[in-house]
Amino acid sequence: MNNKEFWFVVGSQFLYGEEVLQTVATRAAEMTEKLNASGNLPCKLVYKVTAKTNKEITDIVKEANYDDKCLGIITWCHTFSPSKMWINGFVNLQKPYCHFATQYNREIPNDEIDMDFMNLNQAAHGDREHGFIAARLRMPRKVIAGYWQDEAVQKRIGSWMRAAIGVAVSKELKVMRFGDNMREVAVTEGDKVEVQAKLGWQVNTWPVGKLVETMNAVTEQEIDELMNVYKSKYDFATDKIDSIRYQAREEIAMKKMMDAEGCKAFSNTFQDLYGMKQLPGLASQHLMAQGYGYGGEGDWKVAAMTTIMKAMGENGESVFMEDYTYHLAEGQEYSLGAHMLEVCPSCAADRPRIEVHPLGIGDREDPARLVFEGKEGDAIVISLVDMGGRLRLICQDIHCVKPIMDMPNLPVARVMWKAEPNLTTGVECWITAGGAHHTVLSYDVTAEQMKDWANMMDIEFVHITKDTTVESLEQQLFLNDLAWKLK
Repeated sequence: MNNKEFWFVVGSQFLYGEEVLQTVATRAAEMTEKLNASGNLPCKLVYKVTAKTNKEITDIVKEANYDDKCLGIITWCHTFSPSKMWINGFVNLQKPYCHFATQYNREIPNDEIDMDFMNLNQAAHGDREHGFIAARLRMPRKVIAGYWQDEAVQKRIGSWMRAAIGVAVSKELKVMRFGDNMREVAVTEGDKVEVQAKLGWQVNTWPVGKLVETMNAVTEQEIDELMNVYKSKYDFATDKIDSIRYQAREEIAMKKMMDAEGCKAFSNTFQDLYGMKQLPGLASQHLMAQGYGYGGEGDWKVAAMTTIMKAMGENGESVFMEDYTYHLAEGQEYSLGAHMLEVCPSCAADRPRIEVHPLGIGDREDPARLVFEGKEGDAIVISLVDMGGRLRLICQDIHCVKPIMDMPNLPVARVMWKAEPNLTTGVECWITAGGAHHTVLSYDVTAEQMKDWANMMDIEFVHITKDTTVESLEQQLFLNDLAWKLK
């Protein structure tokens, strides 16, 4: 994100005279400089203009729309900025938008305040006028209020920026499907045309035969080099080196194909491995550790969301996950998340091990995979589902724990967690909302950021929290259905 930026546009008007406008511009530049120096923003903030006319606002919006460096606009009204002159710009804005309701001074200066001070420092006046027009136009927006030098306020701006980064990644995202979906699975299906129109994703299929051709062209030297990378990152807990080398061959080939097409996410299925000796396990896990998104059983939606959330967390701790089984002992209710092979090692509590075991599905050789336990901490799981006519993003708050048992005969990566509000109510809510069995689990992307992202993308958002009940969720979903039918 070093070459990306957000634009700071300040609102005013000519009514107050040139001296006031110069003061506004000077303060806006100072605020921008200090916000950038705070270390709380993931991208550079650029002060662009103190806008005073319809044309200035329209021009800056046009420029932002077509500047690839600009990921979004942040506005603030230092003085009173009549909202009608923002209409032409706002109706054409195609980038994420944040309304920052702040003021230059923290406190009212008791001895100095007069009408000149009031005319200059009237953000409380200007921001309300500014807020009305965005509400009237029904714009997707984020409103952040607070003093601009407070760390908590700066971090909220930074959090919103990360959601906007997710929008930028989404708009350019290409997903490579190796083969089709697993047969007869419903939730991995979806309208790819609608998704491209709404989210920007280009989702296309490449034949497994093409992947096999690329694998056959991988050299032993290339495999040796990747094996050295594996040794630097993971413990080898097997003497079946040929199996590991085959995974390296698969990884190199998949990466070559994705990079050649500009794809940052991929899916495959164990039902379409024609010409391959193993289902990619270690290969998929190590690709995810490099920022590529993955979806099992052809689940291109979760593959894309993994890529987006990794970008929002700066390739942090967002991983492809699946709810596998429950522990229902009274007072110790947990979910166990895992997958056949493919969980990203970015969530590992300790150094992962490379092991080779039978898979029991797919009718292929025993694949190498990374085995580890997930780390403890607060997290979320999300699922994007196609409801037919609209997309729904479901988010649930969870708390990951150290697994309460060793499970010595389970040779896969695994994460155990407590779901909010509790396991059974959480399961009932998830199923009621239509949540998938595949998810993205993230320790560093927040529910608020995912809500912001959904708002920017104009899709439905459902959040299961410690306060959610089945009854309240059913009511929310009913009202959502009515609202989205009117859109």
